[in-house]
Amino acid sequence: MPIVGGLDIHRKQLTFDYLDTATGEVKRGQIAPADRVHLRSWLVRFAGRDDVAFALEGCTGWRYVAEELGGAGVAAHVAEPADTAFARGRKRHAKTGKTDSRHLRELLAEGRLPECWIPPSHILECRALLETYHDLRAEHTAWVQRIHAVFFHQGAPALGEAALRTDDDLGALRAAAACHLSPAGQLQVATALGMLAALEARLDVVRHRLLDAARSLTGARVLAARLYGVGPVTALAMTCWLGGAGRFSSSRGGPVRRAGHHRLLLRFQALARAAVPAGPGGPALGGV
Repeated sequence: MPIVGGLDIHRKQLTFDYLDTATGEVKRGQIAPADRVHLRSWLVRFAGRDDVAFALEGCTGWRYVAEELGGAGVAAHVAEPADTAFARGRKRHAKTGKTDSRHLRELLAEGRLPECWIPPSHILECRALLETYHDLRAEHTAWVQRIHAVFFHQGAPALGEAALRTDDDLGALRAAAACHLSPAGQLQVATALGMLAALEARLDVVRHRLLDAARSLTGARVLAARLYGVGPVTALAMTCWLGGAGRFSSSRGGPVRRAGHHRLLLRFQALARAAVPAGPGGPALGGV
């Protein structure tokens, strides 16, 4: 590849370092601000070439950078962040955008880049929905816990586990708050109930989008059918994150392995790969 480079992603700027292997010339600099418009304008310099490749870490922002590189005919290679840091070895100098972009360029040029699979856009959209659903669920749980904490803090009778499941439960909760809590405590509970109602409304919208996506992906349908107790949303998550060929082949301490579930990881991998066989452009996740 005559031109090989690295891009370090930050919210304020993109730092580039690329080498023209034909001439030996190295160019370094920054693209600011870091957004699609400015990156697209910068990539014009490679127009008409099919021999350019850039490496970037799979951190926040990698999606739009990889999409713009691909749109400009530049090969994008996304590196796994933990393995990229491991390949750097012990730090001798301060970590900067300049050193990081050079490190990525060198790993790519030497064939040592710990590369990740780049999913197609519809899988990235499903991932975004799944992340939103997870965040909403976590926030919902936090507000429920706040209600329990207010009751305990003011010495009110403990609420049952099912205190918020039905309209009757909510009515009993409001009555208990009026009876046992101070005015400020009652306001805290009323605020929490309002937040829960808003969160549940958004959860319902996102859940329906996820169910529609799960029905449209062969991998999600097959995994839900094969694995006892796995519903469509969980099957969709497994397909979107475990479906990539070799997705965990070089990971050190990824979230599943860190938890010690290596056998579970291998099982998920085998099922995901069986459900979504690899094709010329990656796993056939979008098949119907």
